[in-house]
Amino acid sequence: MSPTVSRLWWGWLLLATLGVALFGLAFIILPEPMQRFFGWVLFSGQRAPIELSAPATDYVIFVYGVLGAVMVGWCVTLLALLLGPFRRGERAGWDTLALSLTTWYVIDSGWSLWSGFWENAALNTLFLLLFAIPLAATYRAFHRRGQ
Repeated sequence: MSPTVSRLWWGWLLLATLGVALFGLAFIILPEPMQRFFGWVLFSGQRAPIELSAPATDYVIFVYGVLGAVMVGWCVTLLALLLGPFRRGERAGWDTLALSLTTWYVIDSGWSLWSGFWENAALNTLFLLLFAIPLAATYRAFHRRGQ
């Protein structure tokens, strides 16, 4: 590990990434509990405003599974950044990690707010904070003058 990279913040980012990957994997392994969880988040602890037919429920579970697969795939890329360029103290590792997270957050949260599901944007903000704190703490180590 590069001496410019703090083990604490690197480990934090690694754990946050693994946690998000496990969260994504839960969409595939535990589809019904995850559907209930998001129903609870999106409808403020209330039941969904409509009951879905069996084919519609199956489709929602399918879409959650695709979402989970995308999340796991994204986390594999984040892990490659953390274990490679970020760990070596390369600015491109920090910049790419931050750009990826910012892009996800702006698009997902913007769409959530536009669609009327502010609760998902709030959940996104909690996830973003898991990454933003160590990224902010390591910014100067990766962005020195002349680097």
